[in-house]
Amino acid sequence: MKKSSAKKPTWTDLKRQLADLDRPALMGLIQDLYAASKSNQAFLHARFAIGEDVLEPYKATIDRWVCPDVLRNQDISVAKAKKAISDYKKAIGRPEGLAELTVFYCESCMNLLDYCGMDDMGYFNALERMFEQALKAVVALEPDQQDDFIERLEKVRHQSHRVGWGDCMDELMVEYGFDEEC
Repeated sequence: MKKSSAKKPTWTDLKRQLADLDRPALMGLIQDLYAASKSNQAFLHARFAIGEDVLEPYKATIDRWVCPDVLRNQDISVAKAKKAISDYKKAIGRPEGLAELTVFYCESCMNLLDYCGMDDMGYFNALERMFEQALKAVVALEPDQQDDFIERLEKVRHQSHRVGWGDCMDELMVEYGFDEEC
């Protein structure tokens, strides 16, 4: 059997096809993409700031995957939770939205750890990395926008001491200039 010499389609190939569409055809395509998936809807809502809370679908995804309902035997997926943040970045990536989602991720992790003991080094390492991402996101904000986020991260840090992971977060708070002494 002969191998196909056809190359994989690329953005350039698609762009050529899109250039030939008139406005009604392009609107129809976008409508079809919108109807095709919830993630497409969330992307478009965020991109065009449509709705009361464009972060809600991203938060729901984060919470589902880092703080699952263990009684319903739901599994954990750090990768799927992080993908929600990445998807938001691609949609619009506003600094305050990134700060909110990264801090929310940390809070959701601590919610799980508060009601369900766990000994998963990968989960804790992911939480620590996201805590640092949250600090980076907060530093990118104007000083008058930082206080609420820092207060929430302080709570996460305090809770993390109860599960034996606060030292790393203490060091990160000092490194990013939010605590002189831990």
